[in-house]
Amino acid sequence: MILKRNYVAVSTAMFMMGTVAGFSQSIPSLKDAYKKDFGIGTCLNNAQIEERDPATTAFIASQFNMATPENIMKSALLHPKWDTYDFTMGDKLIEFGKKHNIKINGHTLIWHSQLPSFIRGIKSADSIRTFFTDHIKTVAGHYSGKVYSWDVVNEALNEDGTMRKSVFLQYLGDDFVTEAFRLAQQASPKTELYYNDYNNEQPKKRAGCIELVKKIKAAGVRIDGVGIQGHWHVGKVPFKDIEESILQYAALGVKVMFTELDIEVLPRNFQGADVGQRMTANAQSNPYPDALPDSVQQQLASDYENLFKLFLKHKDKVTRVTFWGVNDGDSWLNGWPIRGRTNYPLLFDRKNQPKPAFDKVIALKK
Repeated sequence: MILKRNYVAVSTAMFMMGTVAGFSQSIPSLKDAYKKDFGIGTCLNNAQIEERDPATTAFIASQFNMATPENIMKSALLHPKWDTYDFTMGDKLIEFGKKHNIKINGHTLIWHSQLPSFIRGIKSADSIRTFFTDHIKTVAGHYSGKVYSWDVVNEALNEDGTMRKSVFLQYLGDDFVTEAFRLAQQASPKTELYYNDYNNEQPKKRAGCIELVKKIKAAGVRIDGVGIQGHWHVGKVPFKDIEESILQYAALGVKVMFTELDIEVLPRNFQGADVGQRMTANAQSNPYPDALPDSVQQQLASDYENLFKLFLKHKDKVTRVTFWGVNDGDSWLNGWPIRGRTNYPLLFDRKNQPKPAFDKVIALKK
């Protein structure tokens, strides 16, 4: 283990000098550039957590100081059977964070999607409540003192701000969100607790999110922040709604973070990030299989520049900006809402080379 740690440390140093994996020059560090402003995060997959490629590990350690697991802490993987929990990969993530001085955000305790298969066979409110209670207590308890924060409840709202008709709403009623925060607070008292959603910068959904926060607080239960996922589309980033949301959420006395940031560049006929939605592939659905046209590349760079100007303007309220992927090749948008597309939504290309968008974001700090 000592030899491996030393090798990664050497790799990191080599990377920063620009000698790893063909890099001809050093790349500025996002986390260092914004260290006085807010945390810079990414999501990590299994290969990255297990450090299968030393150059990738070095790159992650050089650019990010916060991380969210892409999938491994979702209940389908972590709680596969009624009486079985598998903390193997989650524990590896904790060790990764310790080793590279990266804070870990747990994702997610309660979500209507990616549930264990056995949930489909449950038709009893008592059994759903038992699962709900035991899952939160067991998982949050296991990682108490090990994760910096939890996305306690994920995507509980519809686009109009009403409660989503999930299995939890169906069997437990609309107090399940407050109860989830209460249980998480008890199981992990020193961990920051967040509500996380997509499109909750949009006025109607934002209003529903505000009511959720108020309801949790009115019950005497702690909620520390609201996560705006930030799955937007190039040329259509809703800057005014984003700024208004930062102001309105912060006025409730909670922190604001952007938790799953990416900017889609491919055609899509709907807005948001509902994993249940899909599109049918056609001749126009994958327009850039080889490279992104310069005009789109420059629009993407402009959108990221304006986003980070906004984040910096409100850095007293924004505590974290997490990208949903290390580089374009890692992005979930290559496989959703159409499988097999080539997407370009992040700051680094498939070889971890900085794109014009990265240059714009870094230039704001020079």
